[in-house]
Amino acid sequence: MRIPVRRVLPAMLALLLAGRALAQDGSDLPRDLYQDALQSIAEGRRNDASSELRRLIDKEPLHAGAWLDLAMTQCALGHGDEAERLFAVIETRFAPNADMLRLIAETREAGCAAWRPLSTYSLTAGRGIDQNVNQGASRSNYVLDTPSGPIEYALSSDFLPHHDQYTMAGGDATRELTPNGTLGFAQFLARRNDRLHRYDSASLFAGVDTPWRFGRWTLRTTGSLGAVSLGGHYYQRQAQLQARVGPPLPLPRGMQFNLLAGATRTEFQTLENFDSSTYELRGLLTWRGEGRYASASLGRLEDRSSDQRPGGSRRGWYGNVLVRRALPLGLTGELAYTAQTWNGSLPYSAGVIDAVRRQVTQSARATLSYPVAKNQLLQLEGRAVHNRENISIFQYNNRQLQLSWQWQY
Repeated sequence: MRIPVRRVLPAMLALLLAGRALAQDGSDLPRDLYQDALQSIAEGRRNDASSELRRLIDKEPLHAGAWLDLAMTQCALGHGDEAERLFAVIETRFAPNADMLRLIAETREAGCAAWRPLSTYSLTAGRGIDQNVNQGASRSNYVLDTPSGPIEYALSSDFLPHHDQYTMAGGDATRELTPNGTLGFAQFLARRNDRLHRYDSASLFAGVDTPWRFGRWTLRTTGSLGAVSLGGHYYQRQAQLQARVGPPLPLPRGMQFNLLAGATRTEFQTLENFDSSTYELRGLLTWRGEGRYASASLGRLEDRSSDQRPGGSRRGWYGNVLVRRALPLGLTGELAYTAQTWNGSLPYSAGVIDAVRRQVTQSARATLSYPVAKNQLLQLEGRAVHNRENISIFQYNNRQLQLSWQWQY
């Protein structure tokens, strides 16, 4: 019998906590190196964790936690002989409690299987109501300034909001590609309206995510490719690169700061002169507590295109605040607010709409999740969007309500 990796990992986490209690004198330990090793384990970088734990043991040979963590990491990598040697050292040099001795005995009995990549999957299905499927204008008329004076036009029904209900389905998969934390991922999402099928949409994205460490600095790089369809037709394709840098800042417990830089190339298959490259630089501050999570981000955006695109290139800002916490009866609640601005560089359409476009989009989201069974969630989500612009034909409001079921493996 072999212990699956999904059983080894919880044991490793238990030993991470217990190892600290076994350390004889935490005040003199090189805490930075130990914290680096714990973070490497949490991020799946097992080879990096092994190297850091070995360096720590060289400095502090009586650090029992490091010996335990190293033994379990070696077992997860499939190095059975090395794990057995470390277990023997722990039993003779330290005084492990009964729970740890039982874990070690179970691991010995099962053996340390060769490294096997972990995979996670999830499927989602749901129904929703959309008050403005087509992002129709919030005003029923449009005033055009002309040399002879303003002229008011009544908008046709195609430009006004259309309400519909929809069915959605999605899925995502993540799989380890290396023992040091590199992941491959794929995501799919499809939505079909009951009546307005020209606004049906589907998207497929796939990519690779890799963690790195440079001293106390952490880095995650992500590359992805994607395609989007609209109304049953191939609409756009995307390529994205992103880097997430974590500097070693002296922040309070549970808090982390990251700097994100990204570049996205978008090419439209049915529209001319709309291709663009978008660049992003923003800071992200997160906090984790028992049953609680919060994040806030603020960043600068630049969207470069040819002068032939209506409005030309544009610049803007992006901000986001999110709060999540556990609630009674097993519920989890989440609130999020997002604001984004765009400022064009050229008149939107010279001779027709001479204004330079200024756009401010605000959205609020509330989510309530309930675990109906093991690995299954019911989720109720409400969303409101408020888009304001200096060109009234583009202004719109929207509200959505969606109930979905999610299965996780």
